[in-house]
Amino acid sequence: MDLKDIRFGIEIETVRQTREKVARAIQSVVGGTVLHVGMPQNQDPWEVTDASGRKWKVVADGSLTNVDARYRAEIVSPILVYGDMDQLQEVVRAVRAAGAHTSSQCGVHVHLDADAFTAKALVNLAKIVNKQEDLIVKALDVNERRLASYAKKVNGEFIKKIEKRKPKSKDELNQLWYGYQNQSPTHYDSTRYRGLNLHNVWYRGTVEFRYFNGTLHAGKIKSYIQFCLALGAKAINSNAASSRKRDLNPISSKYDFRVFLLGLGLIGDEFKTARQHLLANLEGDSAFKNGRRPNEQAA
Repeated sequence: MDLKDIRFGIEIETVRQTREKVARAIQSVVGGTVLHVGMPQNQDPWEVTDASGRKWKVVADGSLTNVDARYRAEIVSPILVYGDMDQLQEVVRAVRAAGAHTSSQCGVHVHLDADAFTAKALVNLAKIVNKQEDLIVKALDVNERRLASYAKKVNGEFIKKIEKRKPKSKDELNQLWYGYQNQSPTHYDSTRYRGLNLHNVWYRGTVEFRYFNGTLHAGKIKSYIQFCLALGAKAINSNAASSRKRDLNPISSKYDFRVFLLGLGLIGDEFKTARQHLLANLEGDSAFKNGRRPNEQAA
């Protein structure tokens, strides 16, 4: 499967602007109508029904405790396809221009359509992420609060179980994820707070990535989505994957992560900006594992 064939969605948490103004900023890009739904009261949702009939939601987020409740606005996209990427970026720019901001409490969550994943693909994804997770966390500069509470690393016991049991179906994987057969997952199940959240496979039909710090930078948003799509496609297309964690070497981290991105298929001019954003926080030289010698010049 090509990464561009996987459907996705995104949640973007913002502060310092009302939900109504954020909703109207979205409407300015996607067209359609704006409606204040208002219920459930704790979310106080606004809905934008775009020109294609898809619903964009703007809801309150209780985790954003450092700001007045009136100015908590989480954007929840409809199901999107790769061809929607330019419009999504314009939505992000319009929301920022309307006065929304992000804080250290804000996050970005990317969802991939779980229907694209077999049990084997989900196992592959868990293993790939587990192996590279220290490097991923460093590249994304995941803040400590997010890592400790809302985007914990892959559960090592879960990896041991899938290595031992080798689940062949999503039902078997469900039992390993929850520790029991969970036929009726609830929204706030404690297992959801992982950087790679498979709880959503059974709760709402998506694979969720929760690592990303809050941002209204359209280029970064695009790069995060492309990274998740590439991870998903790699897992779907692989016959098997290794879960053995790789040691993080900060000195060569930029080179190591660039090699990882290229292995995911993020190659060429189309993904050049994604590579720039995803490598920006890392040390070393992207072209030389052990750094350049003094007499070597950048190409």
